[in-house]
Amino acid sequence: MKESEMLDISLLGKEYHVSCVPRERESLLEAVGYLAQRLDDTAKKSRASGETLAIMTALNIAHEFLQLLHGRGFDLPTLKRRIGHMQTRIETVLAQQEKLF
Repeated sequence: MKESEMLDISLLGKEYHVSCVPRERESLLEAVGYLAQRLDDTAKKSRASGETLAIMTALNIAHEFLQLLHGRGFDLPTLKRRIGHMQTRIETVLAQQEKLF
Protein backbone atom coordinates (compact mmCIF):
# COMPACT_ATOMS: atom_id res chain seq x y z
CA MET A 1 0.00 0.00 0.00
CA LYS A 2 1.31 3.44 -0.94
CA GLU A 3 1.76 5.98 1.82
CA SER A 4 0.16 9.33 1.21
CA GLU A 5 0.50 12.75 2.74
CA MET A 6 -1.89 15.63 3.10
CA LEU A 7 -1.23 18.69 1.01
CA ASP A 8 -2.85 22.08 1.56
CA ILE A 9 -3.76 23.90 -1.64
CA SER A 10 -5.67 27.08 -2.42
CA LEU A 11 -7.98 27.64 -5.39
CA LEU A 12 -10.35 30.56 -5.88
CA GLY A 13 -9.53 31.80 -2.40
CA LYS A 14 -10.56 28.55 -0.72
CA GLU A 15 -8.28 26.13 1.07
CA TYR A 16 -8.41 22.42 0.29
CA HIS A 17 -6.66 19.48 1.92
CA VAL A 18 -5.82 16.77 -0.59
CA SER A 19 -4.05 13.46 -0.23
CA CYS A 20 -1.14 12.64 -2.50
CA VAL A 21 1.69 10.16 -2.78
CA PRO A 22 4.97 11.92 -1.87
CA ARG A 23 6.58 11.19 -5.25
CA GLU A 24 3.65 12.91 -7.00
CA ARG A 25 3.73 16.03 -4.82
CA GLU A 26 5.57 18.25 -7.30
CA SER A 27 3.38 17.27 -10.26
CA LEU A 28 0.25 17.87 -8.17
CA LEU A 29 1.52 21.32 -7.20
CA GLU A 30 2.23 22.02 -10.87
CA ALA A 31 -1.35 20.98 -11.70
CA VAL A 32 -2.67 23.28 -8.97
CA GLY A 33 -0.67 26.18 -10.41
CA TYR A 34 -1.93 25.42 -13.92
CA LEU A 35 -5.54 25.18 -12.75
CA ALA A 36 -5.27 28.39 -10.74
CA GLN A 37 -3.97 30.23 -13.81
CA ARG A 38 -6.70 28.80 -16.02
CA LEU A 39 -9.39 29.72 -13.47
CA ASP A 40 -8.01 33.26 -13.36
CA ASP A 41 -7.90 33.49 -17.18
CA THR A 42 -11.46 32.22 -17.54
CA ALA A 43 -12.69 34.59 -14.83
CA LYS A 44 -11.17 37.57 -16.65
CA LYS A 45 -12.67 36.56 -20.00
CA SER A 46 -16.13 35.55 -18.80
CA ARG A 47 -16.76 37.41 -15.56
CA ALA A 48 -18.04 34.09 -14.21
CA SER A 49 -17.48 33.06 -10.60
CA GLY A 50 -17.99 30.16 -8.25
CA GLU A 51 -19.33 26.91 -9.61
CA THR A 52 -19.97 28.35 -13.07
CA LEU A 53 -16.33 29.44 -13.33
CA ALA A 54 -15.13 26.01 -12.19
CA ILE A 55 -17.36 24.20 -14.72
CA MET A 56 -16.38 26.50 -17.61
CA THR A 57 -12.69 26.07 -16.82
CA ALA A 58 -13.02 22.30 -16.49
CA LEU A 59 -14.86 22.14 -19.81
CA ASN A 60 -12.15 24.19 -21.55
CA ILE A 61 -9.38 22.00 -20.13
CA ALA A 62 -11.27 18.79 -21.04
CA HIS A 63 -11.82 20.06 -24.60
CA GLU A 64 -8.12 20.90 -25.03
CA PHE A 65 -7.12 17.53 -23.59
CA LEU A 66 -9.39 15.65 -26.00
CA GLN A 67 -8.05 17.67 -28.92
CA LEU A 68 -4.53 16.60 -27.99
CA LEU A 69 -5.58 13.03 -27.29
CA HIS A 70 -7.11 12.70 -30.74
CA GLY A 71 -4.20 14.42 -32.47
CA ARG A 72 -6.10 17.55 -33.41
CA GLY A 73 -4.39 19.85 -30.94
CA PHE A 74 -1.18 20.30 -32.88
CA ASP A 75 0.49 19.29 -36.10
CA LEU A 76 2.72 16.37 -35.09
CA PRO A 77 4.71 16.14 -38.36
CA THR A 78 5.52 19.86 -38.22
CA LEU A 79 6.49 19.55 -34.56
CA LYS A 80 8.83 16.63 -35.32
CA ARG A 81 10.38 18.56 -38.21
CA ARG A 82 10.97 21.62 -36.02
CA ILE A 83 12.54 19.47 -33.31
CA GLY A 84 14.83 17.93 -35.94
CA HIS A 85 15.92 21.39 -37.10
CA MET A 86 16.60 22.47 -33.52
CA GLN A 87 18.60 19.32 -32.86
CA THR A 88 20.71 19.93 -35.98
CA ARG A 89 21.37 23.52 -34.94
CA ILE A 90 22.33 22.45 -31.41
CA GLU A 91 24.70 19.79 -32.73
CA THR A 92 26.30 22.34 -35.07
CA VAL A 93 26.86 24.84 -32.27
CA LEU A 94 28.23 22.16 -29.95
CA ALA A 95 30.62 20.96 -32.66
CA GLN A 96 31.91 24.53 -33.07
CA GLN A 97 32.36 24.83 -29.30
CA GLU A 98 34.40 21.60 -29.21
CA LYS A 99 36.82 23.09 -31.77
CA LEU A 100 37.56 25.93 -29.33
CA PHE A 101 39.02 23.55 -26.75
